[in-house]
Amino acid sequence: MKLSEIKSELSKLEKIAFQLPNGELVPSHFHVTEIGKITKHFIDCGGTVRNEEVVNFQLWNANDYDHRLHPEKLLHIIELSEKTLGIGDLEIEVEYQGDTIGKFGLDFDGTNFLLTTKQTDCLAKENCGIPTEKPKLQFSDLGQGSSCDPKSGCC
Repeated sequence: MKLSEIKSELSKLEKIAFQLPNGELVPSHFHVTEIGKITKHFIDCGGTVRNEEVVNFQLWNANDYDHRLHPEKLLHIIELSEKTLGIGDLEIEVEYQGDTIGKFGLDFDGTNFLLTTKQTDCLAKENCGIPTEKPKLQFSDLGQGSSCDPKSGCC
């Protein structure tokens, strides 16, 4: 989800809820303790230099049960961050404390903001010799004498 998308959704909401990938909701007394621009300048395993930028939201859950972050307040914080930090319409990454700090993508289902799982990936598969897709084999292509042959004694 891009920054412009969350701003559009926040302007239509009366309350904010974030849902974890396991379906649980982040406690309603959460705070957004940081909004920032994260720049990652790195080299991948194939030798390509890359730059990535995301907007980072940090959600924090404390024992402050009396306060709730309202959509208009979060919208104000976002707009202040855009102006002060020069943040463009970037993808949003959310940090949330579980057993360790988790990083999530962000989506919206019409009611809740969904914290989506992120995965690591090799960005230079063609340089590493990693096939982009597993080869599809047919049992009939294996032929007799294959190590998978029922008569081969491998099982």
